[in-house]
Amino acid sequence: MSPDLALGTYRCRNIPQATVHAIACGATWIDTAPNYHHGRAQPQLQSVLAGNLDLRVSTKAGFFTPDIATAARDAGVLTPAEAASGHCLTHRYVAWQSRRNATELGRTPALVFVHNPERAARPHDAIAGAFTALEVEARAGRIGSYGVATWTGFEGAFSVADLLDIATRCGGPGHHLAAVQLPVSLVMLKPVAQALDGTGPLAEATAAGLNTFISAPLHGGELPAMVTDELAQLIDPGTTPADAALLVTVSTPGVNHVILGAGRAQHWQAAQRVLALPPLPAKTLHEVIDVLGA
Repeated sequence: MSPDLALGTYRCRNIPQATVHAIACGATWIDTAPNYHHGRAQPQLQSVLAGNLDLRVSTKAGFFTPDIATAARDAGVLTPAEAASGHCLTHRYVAWQSRRNATELGRTPALVFVHNPERAARPHDAIAGAFTALEVEARAGRIGSYGVATWTGFEGAFSVADLLDIATRCGGPGHHLAAVQLPVSLVMLKPVAQALDGTGPLAEATAAGLNTFISAPLHGGELPAMVTDELAQLIDPGTTPADAALLVTVSTPGVNHVILGAGRAQHWQAAQRVLALPPLPAKTLHEVIDVLGA
């Protein structure tokens, strides 16, 4: 089964307009966070979500803006030192932020990601504190499930097996850990190589029945300019650099959802066409990895 598209609001300039284009091209998820757009991303989504009940939304807890820090300090869930750090995963803060997310979105989030726990001094302990809070929220029906969104965490800070073990300790065999989010692209090829060998976070998540969300498939929009015509033709003869780069990500085994921050209709339509293409064979993916030296 091919992956599907999700709208990411991190770099998206006009969120309501991008949502219209994303929905028209079959996107079923919106991925956001309380700190995106200087704290304005979630409120901007409220009217869109109210008018599209089938859309599912994933948000996060971890990073916060200065305004959120002030509100959290006033609520007694952040110490001055924690507020100054810009990132916190304590039980009390995660629970507070999760409920604030729901208020800003105007609906129950389908998924709350623990945001970049590798930033913590003791990632496993930070994850355990966050998971404990999110288990309570999930069991109370205030969130659907939870996961971990990371940039470099799977490069040594923790593994999918670690996350499953922590979730089981925090929530028992009926825990609500449901997803992981990580970057996979021509710049971040290690997960591709691992997936082809049946190892790494994508293979482990798939084996455990976890959903996988892929961030930065075009590396913040920088990849199309970085892909040479020669590399594009190696990936898929006759394709554009942008389409070739995206095709590598969507062809990687274990990828379920691909998050795009595109704001223009033509970019969503191009992505929709890429998803309709046959996935690249493993031989081609291996050739790309060899050429790029990943």
